[in-house]
Amino acid sequence: MAKLKAPLFSLGARGQLGKALVYFPWKGLNVVREYVIPANPDTLLQGVQRGYLGTMVDAIHAAQAAATFPLASVDQVAYAALASAKGKIMTWFNMAVKLGLDALRLSDGYTLYREGAMVNTSKDDFRPGMYVTDNGVLQVEDGKFFMGTSKTNLVNSEIATVVEGVNVLLAPAAGFSGLTAGKKYYWQFRPDADDDCEGSDSGIYYAYAT
Repeated sequence: MAKLKAPLFSLGARGQLGKALVYFPWKGLNVVREYVIPANPDTLLQGVQRGYLGTMVDAIHAAQAAATFPLASVDQVAYAALASAKGKIMTWFNMAVKLGLDALRLSDGYTLYREGAMVNTSKDDFRPGMYVTDNGVLQVEDGKFFMGTSKTNLVNSEIATVVEGVNVLLAPAAGFSGLTAGKKYYWQFRPDADDDCEGSDSGIYYAYAT
């Protein structure tokens, strides 16, 4: 039975209304959908999709628990900012999962970015960096760092350097210059179009130039 918070169709309800409607909160919104009986067919394609989903959930949890350079709160904020810039109403976790699923559906490996931070914040050598988690086969070969004054206006770019090792480090070959001290700048890494992980962009980070 639906439980009302106020008169029906005003502020919100929660639960099932007969066999017709289901009211529920979703991401801060009060929403309603048609009542349906779950079918949940166990098809081959659904099995593959569930496998991809399990892979990404496990990968994100492992990245969060990494002993060195874990996927931390700063990375979560960055993935949430990316979702916002794309006009998506989703959590940082769902954004990271979606990017991984998109890559896996194309038979590519997933790519997660973690420990995004500034190597240098100077207005004449503004240089971000981050580490990469993937499926054991390095997907990132070439890419660029993009920077701008808003998360939807990343108009400046610098070619990235990929440093392989126990942890794969990404950093721009040259820092951004000509910035204004004290101003907030947003930045992001994007693989090049010919990379296996094309489309697996990082979240959108920010820092203040000094």
